[in-house]
Amino acid sequence: MISVENLTKNFGSQLLFEGVNFRVNPRERVGLVGRNGHGKTTLFRIIVGEEHPDTGTITIPKHYRIGYVRQHLEFSESTVLKEAMRGIPEEKQGHHWEVEKTLAGLGFSTEDMKRHPGEFSGGFQVRLNLVKALASEPDLLLLDEPTNYLDITSIRWIERFLLSWPHELMLITHDRSLMDKLATHILGIHRRKVRKMAGDTGKFYAQIAQDEEVYEKTRINDERRRKEIDLFISKFRAKARLVNLVQSRIKLLEKTKIREKLEKIKTLDFWFRSKPYRGKYVLNARNISFSYDPETPLIRNVTVTVGAGERVCVIGRNGKGKTTLLKLLAGELSSQSGTVTCSPGVTKGFFEQTNVKSLVDSRTVEEEINASHSDVGRQMARNICGAMMFEGDDALKKISVLSGGEKNRVMLGKLLVTPVNLLLLDEVTNHLDMESCDALLAAIDNFEGSVVMVTHNEMFLHALAERLIVFQDERVEVFEGSYQRFLEKGGWGDEDMIAKPVGKDDRDKKTTKKEIRRRRSEIITERAKVLNPLEKRIAKLEHAIETHENKLAELNTAMQEASQAQSGPKILELSQSIHNCRSTIDKFFDELEELTSTFEEQKAMFEKKLEGD
Repeated sequence: MISVENLTKNFGSQLLFEGVNFRVNPRERVGLVGRNGHGKTTLFRIIVGEEHPDTGTITIPKHYRIGYVRQHLEFSESTVLKEAMRGIPEEKQGHHWEVEKTLAGLGFSTEDMKRHPGEFSGGFQVRLNLVKALASEPDLLLLDEPTNYLDITSIRWIERFLLSWPHELMLITHDRSLMDKLATHILGIHRRKVRKMAGDTGKFYAQIAQDEEVYEKTRINDERRRKEIDLFISKFRAKARLVNLVQSRIKLLEKTKIREKLEKIKTLDFWFRSKPYRGKYVLNARNISFSYDPETPLIRNVTVTVGAGERVCVIGRNGKGKTTLLKLLAGELSSQSGTVTCSPGVTKGFFEQTNVKSLVDSRTVEEEINASHSDVGRQMARNICGAMMFEGDDALKKISVLSGGEKNRVMLGKLLVTPVNLLLLDEVTNHLDMESCDALLAAIDNFEGSVVMVTHNEMFLHALAERLIVFQDERVEVFEGSYQRFLEKGGWGDEDMIAKPVGKDDRDKKTTKKEIRRRRSEIITERAKVLNPLEKRIAKLEHAIETHENKLAELNTAMQEASQAQSGPKILELSQSIHNCRSTIDKFFDELEELTSTFEEQKAMFEKKLEGD
């Protein structure tokens, strides 16, 4: 296990996180979440010693090994076996049979082990990185966005593998469904703080939302209470008999922490401009074939029809032709046989990873989006820039200085401003964080036109797919039905190995959290029953004192007038009234002081109870 204490990290003037404290306990699988640029990868790099924190410490037990499977694939050896051997500890150099065994278990044949790492697909390269990490016999395995390089079958394989991982795991991924299946705990970077919580991402974000709602309500109530205390002090500051109460309120005001209004967090806000279409079908591909190598056909005699408003998902292993098929449907490539026809009135919008090459380096983000369509004005371009998280001066950045993820957001922005009724999307979730993926899913769901999408994200498949184009067993087939039905019909042939068992400990944790929420609810209800009547009575007393103080001032004025007129009976009557009024005020002040003391004691008691939970 590792222990992180009081960790703080800045990049220049940007604070990533501060005061970070958490532990990774034995056999925990921890999912690390947070928006892009908020420090997830930096935290990993600090844990493995590639970055240094500004303050704080990381305590790692002696002989505790950490394996880091990075986002970036870098290989320096001439064969897979030699590359994998780089991961083994110094004392085991030469134990190639252990590495061969692991490679074989992860799908590499004897011949594969002699090949150059660069000859393999991204999925197998990630597996090679994983072999190197495992060969180091790690107690903690760090995985940073592995699914960016894996196809759907590889993702399902790694899911099964990690569910049986016997040690600790920390995982960064934008694939919410994968994280929820794997993680026993979520560690979230939110508002420059880090919080760890048992459960999945849904529970984590629900708790964050609830806490921020409570914070905002408390902030508003505190603000109102401060104004009431200020008013009390200003009213009664000059009253000698109330000096203790006034001083008590002044001290209370000084001790009261001023809660700042929560900063609005920037998020991607997707919406697609839909162009009306009244036909029944938008696209028809008949018997299309394509190959880059005449001896190795890639797509053979594929026929598919896309209906108006339909969602079709293209799935399968990497390197089998999914992107090529999408390019054929988009008209970016011409089929070598067969035909692809679009119905009259259909306007296509195409997103593909390599399309970033079409961006003009000398343009700004705003200029690039403004040039996307003839009816895009400067204000619309600015709005789209903001939606893509290029706010203010960021919209004036040159394309040439943008990162790969930022360029992808520009490509999305260009697609958003163009009215279309057929979207063709190729792995659009890459380089987006989890919250942005959620926003994209909602936007596609709300889009009125048709969608053909290549994706390995099972959450998207379950939520959107009405039909599937499946690349499997060297064939391309159209499956009539949802992704769930595809899995029920046999799917990838591994469904019995996918389900995550729910252990007794998981059920106990859920019960414990439920019990804690129930107790907190009871305490809050009891607090309201006790404190609310006291608050109301205190407010009434303050109002009554103010009323009688005004009456006393009137009586004193009347007494002066009666004294000047030397009216004996009137003076006697007013003297009695002044005495009664002062007695009443004194009685109110005594009760107010007693109630205020009781209120503060009761409030402190309930706060202590809530903190104890």
